[in-house]
Amino acid sequence: MRLTHAPLRVVIGAFILNSGLGKRTLEGEAAAGMHGMAVGAIPQLGELEPDRFAKLLSRAEIALGAALLAPFVPSALAGLGLAGFGAGLVQLYLKTPGLREPNSLRPTQAGIPIAKDSWLVAAGLTLVLDSFTHRRRRR
Repeated sequence: MRLTHAPLRVVIGAFILNSGLGKRTLEGEAAAGMHGMAVGAIPQLGELEPDRFAKLLSRAEIALGAALLAPFVPSALAGLGLAGFGAGLVQLYLKTPGLREPNSLRPTQAGIPIAKDSWLVAAGLTLVLDSFTHRRRRR
């Protein structure tokens, strides 16, 4: 991990790790609500039971957060994971009714918290691209 990647990786990694840890005990209505929103964006997730979905999401967030925080995980790999995770959240934003202004990408008040997840895609791609361009410059 490059020192210049540390601020981005530590802040985002800690945030995602904390989110995953908070979802470890998610069950019942809370899990069903989160699952229902995810199914609206990615219908294939409907095959999972809500409690199972919540557990898998929790584990995925814990793993991604830990990978971002671990200095031995290459930034390109951590960035790919972050960009992929962020892309799933952007898909949720784009496909969930009421989160965007009609015929626009602009978020409604309800959509602002999820629209902000587009930054995760940008941060992940920055880690990946910087890793590859840095390698090229060193040669």
